[in-house]
Amino acid sequence: MAAIIVAMATHDQTLTTVASRSRQRASAPGRLTPDRHSILRHWLEAVPDDRFAHLVKDATRSFQRALQSRLSQHDVPFGHWTFLRVLWERDGLTQKQLSDEVGVMEPTTLMAVRAMEARGWVERRQRAENRKNVHVYLTDAGRALKDVLVPLAEDVNRVGASGISADDVATARRVLLAMITNLAEDSASTPSG
Repeated sequence: MAAIIVAMATHDQTLTTVASRSRQRASAPGRLTPDRHSILRHWLEAVPDDRFAHLVKDATRSFQRALQSRLSQHDVPFGHWTFLRVLWERDGLTQKQLSDEVGVMEPTTLMAVRAMEARGWVERRQRAENRKNVHVYLTDAGRALKDVLVPLAEDVNRVGASGISADDVATARRVLLAMITNLAEDSASTPSG
């Protein structure tokens, strides 16, 4: 909670700095499309104090767009990135486990796994001790993508944090993690229905 108070205390100063930097970037030729400029104008002028969830959603979309454009240069769909990231950390998950980790429905996972299998990035196998479950394993080509794609994501994070102090980045990270924790606890205590 203290991190949120600190973040709010510097809100006006940060908003002024971001607005100035955004105007400078917007005036650079070819920097902002009309769509991206309208998003910035929305946040800087129209509703600078709108709900936090909307700001996080727009930031997420901006990060995703930036990564998607980099991934497309390597013919990797953004949707496959999310599955690959999980498999690089925990290879051999069942399709159900992979669905749960990525946060999508099983039919979506099945379609993505089939597409990645066709590209030679993964293979599906059943284990002798349990023929019911289908496990997803990276191929050598799928593992090799990590060395190509992870630097792209790191670059997007670097670009997103450019001009922001390390302390502010650390504060933003603490605040977002606290919010994720708060919402997870709320979700666990709120009956679904």
